[in-house]
Amino acid sequence: MHLAVLPYTQLPADWDPPEAPRTLALDATDLPRLAERIVHALNSQTRDAYAPLDAAQCEHAVKMLRRSHRAIENHQLLAKEIADEGNQLTREQERAIALLRFQHRAQIIGGAGSGKTHLAMIKARTLARDGFRTALLCYSRGLTRHFQLLAATWPEQERPAYVGLFHDLPVGWGAETEQEFGGSPVEYYEEHLPARLAQLAGETDEDELFDAIVVDEAQDFADAWWEALQPCLRDPAEGVLFVFADEHQSVFDREGRAPITLNPFPLDDNLRSTRTIAHAFAPLTPVEQTPRLPAGAPVRYLASSAEDAVATADDAVEKLMDEGWEPGQIALLTTGSRHPEQRTQIEHEGYDGYWDGFFSATDVFYGHVLGFKGLERPVVVLAVNGFGAAERARQLLYVGLSRARSLLVVVGDGGEIWDAGGPVVWERISTGS
Repeated sequence: MHLAVLPYTQLPADWDPPEAPRTLALDATDLPRLAERIVHALNSQTRDAYAPLDAAQCEHAVKMLRRSHRAIENHQLLAKEIADEGNQLTREQERAIALLRFQHRAQIIGGAGSGKTHLAMIKARTLARDGFRTALLCYSRGLTRHFQLLAATWPEQERPAYVGLFHDLPVGWGAETEQEFGGSPVEYYEEHLPARLAQLAGETDEDELFDAIVVDEAQDFADAWWEALQPCLRDPAEGVLFVFADEHQSVFDREGRAPITLNPFPLDDNLRSTRTIAHAFAPLTPVEQTPRLPAGAPVRYLASSAEDAVATADDAVEKLMDEGWEPGQIALLTTGSRHPEQRTQIEHEGYDGYWDGFFSATDVFYGHVLGFKGLERPVVVLAVNGFGAAERARQLLYVGLSRARSLLVVVGDGGEIWDAGGPVVWERISTGS
C-alpha cells in the first residue's frame, strides 16, 4: 500500500480514481489531523496488503520528498522575487509584453537569456486572469516542470487550465500511451500523437478546449504539431496564440512554422548572463543582444579530447567546489552522449525525480543541452563530447554556452569547438574574453 500526502494541493470534491482513492490521497485540508488520517488509512488495509518500506526504500522516499519540497520552496522564493516591484528588469519585460496586449496572435523571438520564458509565463498568467481558458505548452520536460512549480504559486484564478508538455495533452484527452501504441518512439511522438491530438480536439467538449495557447521554445515544434494545436482552440482561426522562439536553438530535425502572419517581435537584451559570457556566444545569436549585467569572471577553457571531455569536466566540478561554489550552483552539461550520472538518476528516480533534483538546487546537476533549453544555473561546465550530426553542432554549442549566469567553463577539443562555432567564438572561449 502507498499513501500520498499533497500538502500544497486541494483535491477536487469528486476525487476518486481507482488506484488512488481519497482515503489514500491526503491534501492540504487534511493537514490539521494528518496523523489521524494516516493511522486510519493504514488500519483500513489488510495486514497482507500493508508492507512497510525497508531501509533502502525509506532512504529513497525521503530523498525524493526532500527534493520535491526544496524545489517547491525555491519556486515560492522565485515567485516573490518576480513580484518585487523593485526588480527593474522584470518590469521592463512586462512592459514589452504589454505592448502586444491588443494582439491576438504574436511571435516573440530573441536570443538565449532574453527573457522569453519569463514573458511566456507572464502572458499565460495574464490571459488566465482575464478569463481566457489558457494552455501553456512546451516540449522540454525540465522547462515544463519549471512552469508547473511556478504556476502553482499563482492565485488559482491566474493559473492556466493546462500547463505541460505538448505530448501530454493528447494523452490526457485519451490518446494511447507509448506502451499501448507499440510502435517506434519516433513514430509515436512525431506523427501519431499530433494526429491524435487533432482528432481528439474535434471530439472533445468545447468546455475542454482553449481560448488561448502560449507556446515557449516554439522552434521545437514541427508543422504537424501546429496543425494539431489549432483545433484545440475554441476558435481555431481567431483564438489567441502567442509563441516564443529562438530559431538558433532549433536542435531537432524539425522545420515547423507557427500559423502567425505578423512580423515577429524581437527581444534585444540579454538578462541572464554576465557580459563576458554573453560576449562569448554573441556570434551565435539570431539577433544582436545588449548584455545588461556586469562583466563578471572570464570564461575558462580546458583542453581535452571529446573522449575525455566528461572525465575532465568531472575534475573541473571538483575544483569549483574546492573554490567555494556550492554543488547546487553547478550544472555539468554534455553535447554528445549523456553523462553516466544523468542516466543513473533517470533510471532510478524517473524524470520527475530527476528534474525536482535540479530545481531543489542541492546537488550538482548532470544534464544534456537538449533538455536544458530555457533553464540556467550560476555555473555551467560544458563538456563538448561530440555533437552527433554535424549540422546540429552550431546550435548545440550555442545552447550549451548560453546557460550560465556567472561562470562558464568549456571543456573539449579546440578544433571541434572551432568547427562548430567559428573562429570568433573559439577565440573568445580560448582567451576567456
